[in-house]
Amino acid sequence: MVSPDIENLIALLAKLPGLGPRSARRAVLHLIKRRESLAQPLTKAMGVALENIKTCSQCGNLDSTDPCQLCSNVKRDAGLICVVEDVADLWALERAKVFQGRYHVLGGVLSALDGVGPDDLNIPALIERVAASGVREVILATSATVDGQTTAHYLSDKLAGMGVEITELAHGVPVGGELDYLDDGTLGAALKDRRPV
Repeated sequence: MVSPDIENLIALLAKLPGLGPRSARRAVLHLIKRRESLAQPLTKAMGVALENIKTCSQCGNLDSTDPCQLCSNVKRDAGLICVVEDVADLWALERAKVFQGRYHVLGGVLSALDGVGPDDLNIPALIERVAASGVREVILATSATVDGQTTAHYLSDKLAGMGVEITELAHGVPVGGELDYLDDGTLGAALKDRRPV
């Protein structure tokens, strides 16, 4: 018989992305066995993070300062805004170390099936940022899903006529990818978006 406290912890951890009931059970056992060296510091760090982390009022990133470190960095190009669906996408681009502009987090994508409309996303703030500052280019870095592309199309319509270049991420064959292992959609996008050599 498992303690209700342990079952509750397993149930809560199982709600995290990538963790099912089995993985959560293993994680709970690991944390309990290492409560002084792992569980207690983890609990303390989570408490500190939940108390200090806030949403950046400019871009929507998560940080302990507002504006966040990315928005307050004067070395970043304020004329270049990369629009992403969520903070995880922003972090992925930052990990790649290939973008030195500013970001704008939408907080999701338009989805008729899920009842997510333009008013549910951080779109008005994006329009205000583009209108108020010297933005030259807006990069629409939404996913290649139907909802992601619908969102990108909606944003390009809203930004049209504001005097900014609107671009989107390229789609197609990934670096190191072999054609035989790619899905039909990726191959089709790569062929359609081919460029001169």
